[in-house]
Amino acid sequence: MEPPDPAEAPPDEAPPTHSLGAVLSELVGTLQGAIAGLSRASFAPLRGLATDPWQTLATLAGRVGVEWPWSVEETVAFARSRLTGDYAVDQFGFDPEFTTKIFLPLLRPLVQTWFRVEVRGGENLPTSGSALLVSNHAGTLPLDGMILQTVVYDEIARHVRMLGADLIFKTPYSHDLARKTGTTLACQEDAERLLAGDQLVAVFPEGFKGLGKPYADRYKLQRFGRGGFVSAAVRAQVPIIPVSIVGSEEIYPLLSSAPVLARALGVPYFPITPLFPWLGLLGLVPLPSKWMIEFGEAVTTDELPPGAAEDPMVVFDVTDQVRETIQHTLYECLTQRRSAFF
Repeated sequence: MEPPDPAEAPPDEAPPTHSLGAVLSELVGTLQGAIAGLSRASFAPLRGLATDPWQTLATLAGRVGVEWPWSVEETVAFARSRLTGDYAVDQFGFDPEFTTKIFLPLLRPLVQTWFRVEVRGGENLPTSGSALLVSNHAGTLPLDGMILQTVVYDEIARHVRMLGADLIFKTPYSHDLARKTGTTLACQEDAERLLAGDQLVAVFPEGFKGLGKPYADRYKLQRFGRGGFVSAAVRAQVPIIPVSIVGSEEIYPLLSSAPVLARALGVPYFPITPLFPWLGLLGLVPLPSKWMIEFGEAVTTDELPPGAAEDPMVVFDVTDQVRETIQHTLYECLTQRRSAFF
């Protein structure tokens, strides 16, 4: 018997919402402050792009809030060394040194200053051993995964191994960056190999259905697939940590997915937002929404009976438990958030 789809059950309660007009009016004041901050940065080093782009970009990053672990000169030397390809990676292509010293420092200004992420339940993150983080997915572009990766490392000094959609690995440049920073293909085999290696693994079961849902459906979880992530966790007997992210829905309010254009381009959706494509590349700057990330209590799997990973009803029950926990926590965080941008 095919288990029911958890997404078909209506939620017990509806999240508090703000109209798009109210959100945009709140945004005006926030943008004024952000632009004023950027205007204080000196962009004179742009003149050096033609002669020494690495040095120029590293200097500019420092001026807008990136805190490099070394001097600018040492950071540039390290980045150049990565172009030679002569460095150690694991079997999935993960380069922890590059991630720690280049990738995460670039993301921290977004976490700390732009989105002002508030972390809750950090004590539920395991400091050792394997675990599966299961999160809602939203925001049109997958910034939530990168923000989650940064927050977890800063909380417990452990890298999160993301499970990403195959589109990431078919897109030029993003394939190499994803592998280098710890992302691997979202398949059960890779998930089980990572969990067997005492890794923290993160999955976004909504996939593109969550990432590309319209703004009108914000914070309403989409279908969680067939529970492959639960099967992997149950088989490995590792805890599942529900993760609820509030704030990502407002960074690019999706008005339309332009399905005809998306099919022509071979992508799941083409985002039409209040700013993109009307403002060109400027429309790709994420709106500075206020984020909350809550890590829930672990759902244990080591007490389930033998063969539970192959039992569709057990998999459904655990999937439904994780999904309902995330949905309820999202609604709870929304009632506590003063506004979308403050």
